[in-house]
Amino acid sequence: MANTQPLASVLLIDSDQQLSTSLLDSLESSSLTTTHVLTLQEGVVENSTNGYEIVILRDRLSDGLASEAIADLQACENAPELIIFTTSGDPKEAAKALKAGVWDYIIDPFPDKTLPSIAHRALRYRNNKVESTVQRLTAMSSDLRRNGIIGGSKIMQNCVDLTVRIAESDANVLIDGESGTGKELFAATIHNLSARAENNFAIVDCAALPSALAESILFGHSKGAFTGADKEQPGLIPQAHRGTLFLDEIGELPLDIQKKFLRIIQERTYLPIGTTKEKKIDFRLIAATNKDLQAMIDEGTFREDLLFRIKTFHLALPSLRSRVADIAELAYHCRDKFCKREKIKKKTFSPDYLLVLTRYDWPGNVRELFQAVERSIIDARESSILYPIHLPPAIRIQVAHKKLWQNQKEETPQKRKVRGQKTEDALPSLKQSREKAVFSQEKIYLKKLLSLTNGDIKKCCHIAAVSRSRLYGLLKKHELSARDYAPGDDICRKR
Repeated sequence: MANTQPLASVLLIDSDQQLSTSLLDSLESSSLTTTHVLTLQEGVVENSTNGYEIVILRDRLSDGLASEAIADLQACENAPELIIFTTSGDPKEAAKALKAGVWDYIIDPFPDKTLPSIAHRALRYRNNKVESTVQRLTAMSSDLRRNGIIGGSKIMQNCVDLTVRIAESDANVLIDGESGTGKELFAATIHNLSARAENNFAIVDCAALPSALAESILFGHSKGAFTGADKEQPGLIPQAHRGTLFLDEIGELPLDIQKKFLRIIQERTYLPIGTTKEKKIDFRLIAATNKDLQAMIDEGTFREDLLFRIKTFHLALPSLRSRVADIAELAYHCRDKFCKREKIKKKTFSPDYLLVLTRYDWPGNVRELFQAVERSIIDARESSILYPIHLPPAIRIQVAHKKLWQNQKEETPQKRKVRGQKTEDALPSLKQSREKAVFSQEKIYLKKLLSLTNGDIKKCCHIAAVSRSRLYGLLKKHELSARDYAPGDDICRKR
């Protein structure tokens, strides 16, 4: 008997009823069970509630742009493959969507004809990806942890998966991220998992290169090449032969060295100062930066052709504040490692201690977290439990300020008085009274927020300081819709 089970669950987000009907028929007839919603708001809530393998959405909907909802649609544990379609197309939106990791951006005047086959290809890709990722991560999980890569959050697992795939190739890599996110750690992990692991991992700190000696330090020089060159020096780059060359803070590399380095990448040859014969070199290049190299190109301080050469693979490391779910695991890992190194008994984290860690913004990222945990262990002395008092004052002050600011935002402006009620039955419980007041004020606030922003979801999230998915959940709870506040006929708009 033929297998009649659907191949995948698909969520379709589109406000065009006529096209949606045709699309639904096409998807269902190709064995894809499909749910249809009209808005991004409904789509984010539906996906977070039920979970879908494929999400197909139009590029522009009544309550926003598809590109603005990508992060929320991918926020669930088993994120779906996203396919954005449009009948006309927008180059900027296409670039933004593809950069954010959507499976495809389709421009087609008749998407109902092409999307079913595209959805099936996305499903095959997803199934293969999941299977191979599980196999690879299972085999390499101990290696990754031994290298210090910690975190089970979706955004971190995406980085880990890409790291494993990068390690299997020999292509150039650009790693970027804020200071303290672990760029050197990921670079070393790529090297250790690669076929070059038995050879050198040579590190060049471009920020520490003195301009006058940069070329000599990098390429080496012969004896007598310049005043003071009393003996031959091989340079840092030759140390990476048959191994990996890691250029840390490549944005600090002087422009004249950038030009010479471009040739080294292209030809895999270099010329030591004072010599006339180029030497061959075999290395894998990994570069890292915490700067915006594209902005530097616009300013004329970084070469565009060099960026193209070093960016075959691009690994963007997330900030710690964007992966709060990993903070506790990282803290435990740091504690275990530090206590083992210092040969002291492991200390326990109090719940309040961990709560403060998750509420702090961590501008110094993982490096700052590790320093804070190590200092706490030292300050705790004989105490077997770590409390917030053991954290640096600057961390506790920022968390306290943040909490006070949030409390002031959420505080209701008036307290209701109950008059003329004499019996116990006439007065609700404190919990009921509080819930009713919060519900009422919450709805009032949301209405004012939507009215102020004309239903602009992005502005609403910024003003209210909540995520898009949280805002959608609140709007659904109070039966409000951003569409009702969009610019248009005021008679049709709710207030």
